[in-house]
Amino acid sequence: MARIGEDVSERLDAVPAQLRVLVTRRPKYACRRCSAAVAQAHAPEHVVPGGLPTEALIAQVMVAKFGDHLPFYRQAEIYTRQGITLDRATLGNWVGRACFHLRPIVDHLRESLKGADRVFMDETRAPVLDPGRRKTKTGYFWAIVSDDRGHGAPARPS
Repeated sequence: MARIGEDVSERLDAVPAQLRVLVTRRPKYACRRCSAAVAQAHAPEHVVPGGLPTEALIAQVMVAKFGDHLPFYRQAEIYTRQGITLDRATLGNWVGRACFHLRPIVDHLRESLKGADRVFMDETRAPVLDPGRRKTKTGYFWAIVSDDRGHGAPARPS
């Protein structure tokens, strides 16, 4: 028989998130002739000093929190289903530390937006839990951008 063609079908599949443990080994070296000299490479800097998360995991938690509007308690439940026990306070601590390190970027954006000739803003309302009243209240998200490229400015948007 001679091949005359083929039918191709595509299906969308999901691969669950994979969490892995990264191990950093820092060997120690000692001088055989003298007893006082021990050398070891410095430990790499971490967003959470001595903590468990990598920068990629913290970024994932932040995107889930602020981009996907997924509260910490739901994220903690997701990690528990994957066999990792994380308290929502721990997730909040990670995000707080990351925000501290991102502060210079926020300050730079703020200053560049203050000096812009044109600023565009979008205000979006969203329901926010109000635990004391057992109801929701109205919260706001603001997106602010400055882009003068359409007006002949060579500067990049901010």
